[in-house]
Amino acid sequence: MKKLSAFLLLALLTSCVSVKNFNKRLEVPIAPEKLKKDVDFAYQNLQKLHPELYWYISEQQLSFKFDSLKTTITQPLKPNEFYEKLAPVIASVRQGHLRLVAPDKRLTKKEIREIMKQKGLFGRYNYVVDQDRIFVKDNADKIPNMEVGTEILKINEVPVSEMLTKYRPFVNSDGYNTTFQKYSMARRWPGFFTAENGILDSVKIETKYRNQTETFWLKREKTTKEDRKKEEEQNKKLTKSESGKTKDYNIITKSFNRDLQFPTKDSTVAYMKIKTFSGTFSKKFYKESFATIKNSPAQYLIIDMRDNLGGSLSEINNLYSYLVNEKFKFINDIEITRRSSMFQANYFSEFPIVSTPIAVIGYPFYLIGTAVSTKKVGDRFYLRNNGIFALKKPKDNNFKGKIYVLINGSSFSAASILPSKLKDEKRAFLVGEETGGANDGTVAGRYSTKKLPNSKLHLPIGLMLIQPHIEFIGTKKGVLPDKEILPTTRQILEKKDIQLEWIMEDIKNETSDQTNLLQ
Repeated sequence: MKKLSAFLLLALLTSCVSVKNFNKRLEVPIAPEKLKKDVDFAYQNLQKLHPELYWYISEQQLSFKFDSLKTTITQPLKPNEFYEKLAPVIASVRQGHLRLVAPDKRLTKKEIREIMKQKGLFGRYNYVVDQDRIFVKDNADKIPNMEVGTEILKINEVPVSEMLTKYRPFVNSDGYNTTFQKYSMARRWPGFFTAENGILDSVKIETKYRNQTETFWLKREKTTKEDRKKEEEQNKKLTKSESGKTKDYNIITKSFNRDLQFPTKDSTVAYMKIKTFSGTFSKKFYKESFATIKNSPAQYLIIDMRDNLGGSLSEINNLYSYLVNEKFKFINDIEITRRSSMFQANYFSEFPIVSTPIAVIGYPFYLIGTAVSTKKVGDRFYLRNNGIFALKKPKDNNFKGKIYVLINGSSFSAASILPSKLKDEKRAFLVGEETGGANDGTVAGRYSTKKLPNSKLHLPIGLMLIQPHIEFIGTKKGVLPDKEILPTTRQILEKKDIQLEWIMEDIKNETSDQTNLLQ
């Protein structure tokens, strides 16, 4: 027992020292020569591992950007200062999954425990970014002075417009669409702010609401042990309930990731909201949902993929099988840069620490499986089809009525691949805004995270080129809607869903026309 106590004490002290040394290093400037080596290291690994690196930018243009960056590094820089120089160059590749990770200060276990007892500063709200302005979109906890529609003017005396201008070069999308950035910035600006300023207990805020300007301190709120226990029990009850599993209850958003409703009295319209393709219990959800739809009078199906950042390829492949009535191939063979690419994929980091022994035992089998899973066609390398995305049969309960799909600039990755395939097959009518993910595919799937040797910044690189089995349009943009409807910021803040309203009106008109023809 004494030995165990001594070991735990040593581990705790070692951890504290490690955190202290890590944070200290963030304040130490790094010599220009070493930073230039990091620039070369980043570019070399991108060239080696990233498929279609020059899809949206030529090799000459990208090489020029990396070379030009090195010429600007003439004096020592701290890791965060170096990040601000390198991140825009990485973003110029125009691949939405590719980003340099901003350096964050680490916390001790004690600090983490204290943070867990508090509610966040900015993370408690959702936001709308309109050019150089930030508005509060949701305030679930009803915090005073942060009502829905409140515009944030300044944070700690820094104008929001300056802050967004600084952060904007760090954000990119797939290709040349511009719809993704505002949604991405609305989610990511609090993270950029924290990376730059650290975790703060309070900030000075200047806001404007209904033409009234106010300045106040936004502070973290402490939560009691009883409150945390009550919330934990509620979350546990929901996540472990049958509906919580099937609909995939998200304890962060306190909502279900998937849901099926019949918004009309006659149930002729089915509405399916999918916030993320998490893959969790998705097969059961779709099996039950489409059985319910088949036994209903539903003639129309609305699939809402707005603000869905993607996720599981297997889930969207399965969902697609409920939307068609013929055999199909959903995606093309996945392309990689070389046979050895997948050997560099993150493996151990994908396992929880407690599962490390199992991961170690399975690693040789992973290597063997990876070795036999690649094939060469001409001068290109592909992953052999493992059956998931081979020629597939539609499900018996496939929906045969008319399908509408709602998309916006925050429909990304898998949530762009699915509507792209549906549009190419003319199986759905797309309504809303151009997607943030590209129409012709994306680079994602498995990642290889490279740590730059001197600055220690992390660069996760996608290894797999994933493309829907379609006739490519070559626009280098997102999936374009058949009916473009762009809500204003005011309509968003007022919760007016003009895109869904248009679909319901279109269905009403179509139903009316059919009735008139029968008379």
